[in-house]
Amino acid sequence: MKPKRTKGFTLLELMITVAIVGVLLTTVVPNARGLLIRNRIVAEVNYTSSLMQFARHTAIDEQAVTIMCPSTDFSNCTADWTQPKIVFVDANNNGTRNDDEELLVGSEQSHDTHAITGPNAPIRFSGNGTVASPATILFCHNGREAEFARALILSLQGRVKLSADSNNDGIYEDNNGMPLSCAG
Repeated sequence: MKPKRTKGFTLLELMITVAIVGVLLTTVVPNARGLLIRNRIVAEVNYTSSLMQFARHTAIDEQAVTIMCPSTDFSNCTADWTQPKIVFVDANNNGTRNDDEELLVGSEQSHDTHAITGPNAPIRFSGNGTVASPATILFCHNGREAEFARALILSLQGRVKLSADSNNDGIYEDNNGMPLSCAG
């Protein structure tokens, strides 16, 4: 009678596999964390940028004041940019969305790992697409690492620009070439 041959791993094969997995985890996981944080922030930046551009184009198309702002109740604007954002045509020019003013866009609240700061007043696009004052919306990870900071810069003409890393040091800069900072 022939003995049955069992299939499986030897202890040596299992130890080598565990060692390889350990090495991969120690090198890949830290990089994956940064990649996930960057992707979440970029998604938030892209969504906010699309809302700003939508508000500007609506103002031009409707030839009316259009407002984009954060709001907790989808009517009144706040200064907390982590709250849901709303876009509406402000027909009576009072800065508040009234019952007769249609909500054009209402977003979800920002991801809880992000800190977002922006202007204290709503962003108001006039009928020609311009704004009364330029604005910057800064997106940071809650860890406050400068390498993850991104900004949307709104010019007086109403154009939206993304911050850039012009000197390739891993830190994005504002329009003046100053590095973005999440400290504080």
